This record gives sequence, structure tokens and C-alpha cells, in this order.
Amino acid sequence: MSKFQFKQFSLEQDRCAMKIGTDGVLLGAWTPIKNNPFSILDIGAGTGVIALMLAQRSNAEQIDALEIDEEAYEQSVDNFENSPWSDRLFCFHAGLDEFVEEPEDEYDLIVSNPPFYTDDYKSDNEQRDLARFADAMPFEDLIEAADLLLSENGIFAVIIPFKEEENFLALAKEYELYPLKITHVKGTPTTEIKRSLLAFSRNESVNFPIDELIIETSRHQYTPEYIELTKDFYLKM
Repeated sequence: MSKFQFKQFSLEQDRCAMKIGTDGVLLGAWTPIKNNPFSILDIGAGTGVIALMLAQRSNAEQIDALEIDEEAYEQSVDNFENSPWSDRLFCFHAGLDEFVEEPEDEYDLIVSNPPFYTDDYKSDNEQRDLARFADAMPFEDLIEAADLLLSENGIFAVIIPFKEEENFLALAKEYELYPLKITHVKGTPTTEIKRSLLAFSRNESVNFPIDELIIETSRHQYTPEYIELTKDFYLKM
């Protein structure tokens, strides 16, 4: 099944190495938009799911996405064109380094579900590896780009492996990007924390919230918190 149906839009994903997964949907649903962003940038668009979710959630008039892989880029463009928000969505076929060389705009919201496998393991699928491995987009490059492109009151949001959180926070601090909100994600109540959802701003706050999100209590028995977060998107929530 290459087509993935959400409540307000559907996506094709047959040409993308990285299929729609929980991480992207979590980030799209969780990202704070209380600053009412006018412009949004999704770095590493893949299928375009995060940009589409933010188009559904916000009134942003300019939603740009960046994708280096040609097949994924073409798929994103198609998914944007076939969505109810095609006039607000635009995908660039470029790497992050090219994109920041001549920054045209600042963005009120920057999101990224960055490729991460910092381990030495690689598979036989080169396209999937490019999508998965941190050498495709080192965290420092991502944070530096966010600092360059983020508007004064902008928000930068990512989802990363929990084990990378400390390192990511330290790097962000070097660029004067400070945590606004952190959510630790666990698959079930008894498993260890797997992912960190991190939102940053340029304003340092002492008492930012840190909370925990558990996805399911048992197989396909989703927690009320997870249902609340994703119910506007998933058909069966």
C-alpha cells in the first residue's frame, strides 16, 4: 500500500526511502505553533507529511520544504499539489548547505525529522541509508541552519533519538537556541525513552516544560494522550 490516508489529506510514498512513520506524525502534531507562524520550513521533507500536517494545523501562508533526494522531492511535490493547501506549499530540491548559502527568507517555524543513525550500521539500500544516516545531515549543520533562518520570535522543532538529546541541547545552546518545551517519547509504559521531541526559541526560559508521552499501553491500545495528539490526523483515532 503506497497510499496513506489521513483525515484531511492523503499521501503517496512509493518513491520515498523513508516511509511515513510515527516520528514524523508525532513531530507534525506536537510542534508548538503558538507564535502563529506566517512562514514555515520543513528540512528534509521526505513524503511531505510534516509540512502537510502543519498546513492543516496553522494559517501559515508560506510553507516551504527542502528535500535533497530526487525521488522523495518529486513525491513531495505531487503530495503537495494533490492536497487542499497546494497554494501554500512549496518544495525545493536542494541540500541544506545550498539552501543556506543564499537565504531569501526568515522562517517563524523550522521543523526537521533529521536522518539519524549515528551507529556504523548501513544497509544495502543506499537511498534508505541516505535518508537514515546522520552523515546526510549532521546535527550541527541543522542547528546552524536553524540559527541562520529562524526569525526573531521563531520556533525550531525536531525529533531525535533520546540518547542524542544532551548533545543536541549543548550544540543548540552554542547557537543561542534554548529549549522551549521537551517531550520524551516511550513506546509503552515499561520500555525506555526512545525519542525526544525538542522545541527551541531564541529566548532563554528557566522553567520550560519537560513531559513524557507514552504511545500505547499494549499492542494497538493507544494512550489517551497519544490519541489526543494525533486524532485530527489518523483516520481511526
